[in-house]
Amino acid sequence: MSTRPALFIDRDGTLIADAHYLSDVQLVQLLPATGAATQLARSAGVPVIIVTNQSGIARGLITPAQYEATRERTTALVESVGGAILATYHCPHLPDVTGACDCRKPGLGMYHQASREHGIDLTRSAYIGDRWRDAQPA
Repeated sequence: MSTRPALFIDRDGTLIADAHYLSDVQLVQLLPATGAATQLARSAGVPVIIVTNQSGIARGLITPAQYEATRERTTALVESVGGAILATYHCPHLPDVTGACDCRKPGLGMYHQASREHGIDLTRSAYIGDRWRDAQPA
């Protein structure tokens, strides 16, 4: 049963600077305000979960390995400021290339997966992002 809330955070342009199809870990830069939010969430016992659309994978602009390296770097930067990331979910699809999917925001697939895997109550959770369409599930 889902009982605990979570703080869902978008990655590019919200948690880290948007570098447009980020493939180089050296370009990963944590944005101070959301880095601080992860620290506050941790101190309040609220898990932080990243949900991010990564259509650059479907477009062939970044590889899954490059995405994974930037994910690891993002997590390390959050930890360096006292925050923590419980999990990261990404949608590698682009409907025009791969067809429709239920994971691409504003779809609910990543949120439902997080709820199932971590016992998250979506009705008690919050979302931070930089695009209105991504916040529609909230």
